[in-house]
Amino acid sequence: MTKPQVLQLNPILIPSVNDQLAALYTVHRYFEMADGPAWLAAHGAAIDAVVTGGHTGIARAMLEQLPALKVVAVNGVGTDAVDLAYCRARTLPVTATLGALTEDVADLAIGLLIAACRNICTGDRFVREGQWEQFPQPGAIPLARRFSGMRLGIVGMGRVGRAVATRAAAFGCPIAYTDLRAMDDVAHRFVPTLLDLARGSDALVLCAAADSAEGIVNAAVLDALGPRGYLVNVARGRLVNEADLAAAIGAGQIAGAGLDVFVDEPRVPLALRQSERTVLQAHRASATWETRAAMGQMVLDSLAQALAGERPAMSLTT
Repeated sequence: MTKPQVLQLNPILIPSVNDQLAALYTVHRYFEMADGPAWLAAHGAAIDAVVTGGHTGIARAMLEQLPALKVVAVNGVGTDAVDLAYCRARTLPVTATLGALTEDVADLAIGLLIAACRNICTGDRFVREGQWEQFPQPGAIPLARRFSGMRLGIVGMGRVGRAVATRAAAFGCPIAYTDLRAMDDVAHRFVPTLLDLARGSDALVLCAAADSAEGIVNAAVLDALGPRGYLVNVARGRLVNEADLAAAIGAGQIAGAGLDVFVDEPRVPLALRQSERTVLQAHRASATWETRAAMGQMVLDSLAQALAGERPAMSLTT
């Protein structure tokens, strides 16, 4: 029997997932093709399923070249790079790996905040570069900021926001949050506006999956956060006005920032890269073996369900 045809737009780093894909389907790795558009024009009509990543998504122009397509399986939680309205109109399932990333993203959010507060990266460089031997006096590194007990403001009280709150509560942090509405099942204090949340917080942690929001953390919010405040972003890069953030960091308008996501990845503003006040990651919040394996399994499940004529459990459009 002929295997279903799968077009893969992004690599998957878990060998066992790739092995299962190869065993079950005929996989065409678009990201390795010398002339992808030409291949697509010749073979697109035979494609049954697409596997892509949240950042890559799939353009509507490509979708229109895949008339037999039965599912778009996003190996991630971001779907803003997929034309969901078009897919709904076509009754085409678009799935995401919702829930698989929660624990690791929350872990990294807390890790970034602790690293920023306690100058962990600065201290690491101080030791590695031999500066400790040259400057052994206690004042060679500025005193750090205690994380335990900080007032934490969470922007977006979804899966990740709640997981961050659970972790921060263990450190004795008073927690408040803002979202589109107050959550009946959340005991923490709801603050209707981001500006007021920043004004009453020692640290803002961005966890919102708001695909349409842009630049909501701007100069006014950073000014409200203040010179002893910290910003952590494990959500969407474009939630932050990076020019305003770079200016605030450079002027000491806020104490520091821990950032895993950026507006124009992989390009990161020089001012953020050069500052000792920032802790930076290359969009790695979900990059553990455990999470990536779970994500891969969810992709496999979505393919199997859709190609069997079922509605995929993780479908966002059908």
